[in-house]
Amino acid sequence: MSTPPSADQLPLAPDGGPSQEDWESSVAAVLRKSGRLTGDDPDSAAWSTLTRTTLDGIPVLPLGTPETSAELPDPGLPGQAPFTRGATATRPFGAWDIRARFEDPDAELTAQHVTEDLENGVNSLWLVLGERGIAIEDLGTVLEPVLLDLAPVILDAPERPVLAASEFVRHLVHKGVTPAPGTNLGANPIGHRDKRPMAKEVVRDVADLAVREGLRAIMVDGTAVHDRGGSDVQELAYTIAAGVEYLRLLAQAGHDANTAAGLIEFRYAATAEQFPTIAKFRAARRLWARVLELSHVESELRGQSQHAVTSRPMMTRYDPYVNMLRTTVAAFSAGVGGAASVTVLPFDEALGLPESFSRRIARNTSSLLASEAHIAEVTDPAGGSHAVERLTEDLAAAAWEMFTQVEENGGLIHDLKDGSWDAAITEVVTTRREQVARRARPITGLSEFPQVAETLPQRRAYAVPREVVRNGADFEDLRDQPAPTPIFVATMGTVAQHTARAAFLTNLLTAGGITARTVGATSGVEEVLAAYNSEAVVALAGTDKVYAEWGPDLVAALREAGAQHVVLAGQPVEGLDVDDNAAMGLDALAFLHRTRERLAIDSRVDPGAATSPEVTP
Repeated sequence: MSTPPSADQLPLAPDGGPSQEDWESSVAAVLRKSGRLTGDDPDSAAWSTLTRTTLDGIPVLPLGTPETSAELPDPGLPGQAPFTRGATATRPFGAWDIRARFEDPDAELTAQHVTEDLENGVNSLWLVLGERGIAIEDLGTVLEPVLLDLAPVILDAPERPVLAASEFVRHLVHKGVTPAPGTNLGANPIGHRDKRPMAKEVVRDVADLAVREGLRAIMVDGTAVHDRGGSDVQELAYTIAAGVEYLRLLAQAGHDANTAAGLIEFRYAATAEQFPTIAKFRAARRLWARVLELSHVESELRGQSQHAVTSRPMMTRYDPYVNMLRTTVAAFSAGVGGAASVTVLPFDEALGLPESFSRRIARNTSSLLASEAHIAEVTDPAGGSHAVERLTEDLAAAAWEMFTQVEENGGLIHDLKDGSWDAAITEVVTTRREQVARRARPITGLSEFPQVAETLPQRRAYAVPREVVRNGADFEDLRDQPAPTPIFVATMGTVAQHTARAAFLTNLLTAGGITARTVGATSGVEEVLAAYNSEAVVALAGTDKVYAEWGPDLVAALREAGAQHVVLAGQPVEGLDVDDNAAMGLDALAFLHRTRERLAIDSRVDPGAATSPEVTP
């Protein structure tokens, strides 16, 4: 085992540490070996090469330096204004509140799931009531096994929020219990298109019940924007604007600013993009604290109560077990970002109603992170990181600018009515789709490293199909189509010569539900032809040198033997007569559509081929 260098062996900057130039030099050397930089590129190009840009155009830096966070506002201390570092100094549950979601219309089965979850680590319950989930009249059945003074309940009844709130309060009175702190009647009329005209009455009635019983009344749900494909900044701006609208409605209902602030909770999506998620939760607290400061709410009451939910759009229907990894990173990010409550959605959420196994994995994800990985031992562990502080500030500034524009336009309800939000979100969806299509935003198990022959778990359908713009929907649509016959891949040269491009091509084809039949090592045209089996679509995979040496002869021979469409793995090569090519950076989705269309044109689709298992989105 090699011995690490001692401090006096490292290059030192004037302050005693390695300089940014030292870092760039070291990183640039690695990037040149991998081909991401050339010998002509300066070392400083390493910085821009490794800098990612969010859908809002905000850079996610590869390294934080003191200059990165210079002149940023003081984030304060955990539990103190501006609450960037946490709404509280300590977590009330010792870690975070593990919150499980329930929407199965089968009330008896849901009651069983509630009992299982509460007995095995879950702290609070998120109940979806109405058309999308549990019938309001079945609320008593679901809550019968629950100790309501210990387990907070959060209602989600978009169609009939006042009735659901009244039924829940009636149940509390019947049981004669004082509800657990954090219980929320969950009204959110602004987030429900059909309830916006009645927002004033809904907020008034639910808030009256909440104040009387010592509950929260409102849930501002940012996942409504996220699920439709919105960006982080759009989600932040939407929630702050919605929060302001609720403050106004609560004031009209006769509640002072301090009381109104305590009635509102916020829900945000947590994704597998770790640092943007951490920064988003920190930025949200800072933004809301500023709103409450301007509303003259007492300083100690300005902390934002946050509920994190692992992202639905990032989930895939194909290779769904990979979703366990995505939700683990998302839950980690939400916990590090300071969310008070975290819901890990089951890995099979995109397939239908989750079952006991997937629910167990979901709740245990939070338990493992908190109890075994000790993520919650330190409050705001990302605080002080130059890169995270910079990203937090950039997100907050961009969201505040968008929020102020909404206010100048007449408020959120006005913008929701005139279609401004729909248009803005559509632009983000289009940009993301282009990035996914080019695999610049790869999706493991779907656009990268997919499995063609997989048996998907079967799940019962949701009561109402969920409206979610999933990131990988375009690739999923391709996989839903019948699988065509395999493509013949002529692997040219030795294994070392053809492996890189053959692997790239076969992985790409598999993402479109197309299997590839490869040859192995070959030394010339005759060996390739000996393995050829009259496939109409063929592909070549080798080095540029091999292409130049015997590629033209091979293409001619394959066409004479029956090949109708020839694809080249790599950039076009002069003198090589091919019909298409596949290289890094191409529009993978368009290429796959072209290839499948070519297979269909040549009548090579097997009528008896098994289709992908039918699933419910």
